[in-house]
Amino acid sequence: MRTKRAPRPLPPAEDHAARFARQREGDRMAVAEDYVELVSDLLREEGEARSVEIARRMGVAQATVAATVTRLQRDGLVATKPYRGIFLTEAGEAMAASARARHDLVVRFLLSLGLDPATAEEDAEGLEHHVSDATLAAFARFLKERQE
Repeated sequence: MRTKRAPRPLPPAEDHAARFARQREGDRMAVAEDYVELVSDLLREEGEARSVEIARRMGVAQATVAATVTRLQRDGLVATKPYRGIFLTEAGEAMAASARARHDLVVRFLLSLGLDPATAEEDAEGLEHHVSDATLAAFARFLKERQE
């Protein structure tokens, strides 16, 4: 028979607000990271990254891609060239590499827990943007210790 656990108390309001602020920032960054990572993948695999292909792969309208690309340009992560598609800036390349490394680490961690590859990939898509650097470091330590 399971024992009932006492509900956890609410944290102080400032701590609670800070947690939600980090979550919102994670959501905002997730979009940018997903886009630059996809642009990087398309450039590597297909030699070009066009809005129509990004929309198809992200499952969004081309207008959504256009608005997001405009924001990414403003943030210095991508550049566009007429009739040539979307390219990453140096900052965009760095963000894509970082996002890819985090994604790969989370997938490897989830696989080490016994998840199947498809589930690990799907779950990593959300987790990679919302775990702290401390948690990622713990994942890496766990994987390293498991190998030894």
